[in-house]
Amino acid sequence: MLIVQKFGGTSVGDLDRIQNVAKRVSAVKKAGNDIIVVVSAMSGETNKLLSYAEHFSKAPVKAEMDMLLSSGERVTASLLAIALSELGHNAVSMTGRKAGIVTNNIHTKARIEEINPLIMQEAIKEGKIIVVAGFQGVSQDGNVTTLGRGGSDLSAVAIAGALKADLCEIYTDVSGIFTTDPRIEPKAKKLDMISYDEMLELASLGAKVLQNRSVELAKKLNVNLVTRTSFSDEEGTLITKEENIMEKPLVSGIALDKNQARISLVGVKDRPGIASDIFTKLSNNNVNVDMIIQNVGHDGRANIDFTVPVNDIDDAKEVVETFVKESEIDKVSYDENICKVSIVGVGMKSHTGVAAKAFSMMAKENININMISTSEIKVSMVIDEKYAELAVRSLHAAYELDK
Repeated sequence: MLIVQKFGGTSVGDLDRIQNVAKRVSAVKKAGNDIIVVVSAMSGETNKLLSYAEHFSKAPVKAEMDMLLSSGERVTASLLAIALSELGHNAVSMTGRKAGIVTNNIHTKARIEEINPLIMQEAIKEGKIIVVAGFQGVSQDGNVTTLGRGGSDLSAVAIAGALKADLCEIYTDVSGIFTTDPRIEPKAKKLDMISYDEMLELASLGAKVLQNRSVELAKKLNVNLVTRTSFSDEEGTLITKEENIMEKPLVSGIALDKNQARISLVGVKDRPGIASDIFTKLSNNNVNVDMIIQNVGHDGRANIDFTVPVNDIDDAKEVVETFVKESEIDKVSYDENICKVSIVGVGMKSHTGVAAKAFSMMAKENININMISTSEIKVSMVIDEKYAELAVRSLHAAYELDK
């Protein structure tokens, strides 16, 4: 088998942990597998490098930041290769450039355009363990780039796809994907497997184990993805095609996103294109709009409610207030004390009454639902933040996810 393993910052947080990773990788190699390891920077290393840059400049040149920040992963990669060599393996570390990871030119949040796997393929044929510095690549014009948040996961998935690996394992400090956050509901159960689409929904709805960029890429490249912990031998969660899952659960998980703010526009002028103008301007200001509800009153003026991430609220206010000044909106209110709770499951496609059960449970707990959004495999509800954890626990029990 060809296995790609990615170890995050906590897994390689210090020298002892790098040694533990070396032992784990060694065991996989000795079992007769080919292996490529992708590593993050050691815990705290990226923040340390950022602080160095900020000592000299509050707005450092992005190309220089890529050069600086990419060094953290290179340190880990070389240290792990040295540790593996001491265990008797032929190990080689590679930068993103040497591994053939080619990106676009957008510094600090580049996207992978292609991977030229020739150098890695040759090293595998020679029986080497390859250790790749994650989070980085090289642009078409030869500059070092970094891939932004979750970049090492992306590196691992892209390499697994390019080399048609049998498995891509993402090692973190949690043991897999749970039915909900175990810190909120101790009865949460770890899932053995979950579909790409369910994982994408959970990731976009606030589940922080994997970012949706890496899951999207895994789905596109048909990579079997496993997320598991590096601190035990416990089995993780397999993220795979829906057709590979025999028994499709009605609901797989409950997600909670507290990073939400609600904006209510009252008395929006009745003219063609007003909604388009508002949301185009929000988009141009890089405001990420999530849920939208519109009601039209008897006087023809509309009320529009929508949600945005809390950190986008100031940018959104700037846009909305321009329409108020032009008398196209009567008044605006903002509410940051809300959250979004969602139920996700591929089984919803073929079963009725899933949403009704959620609404009944909310009513039973006297939780008022402010907004509702649905898709083929998801029902999301905006509620007051003070009811967040009660809602999660109640819904988890309603769908018997602790069974």
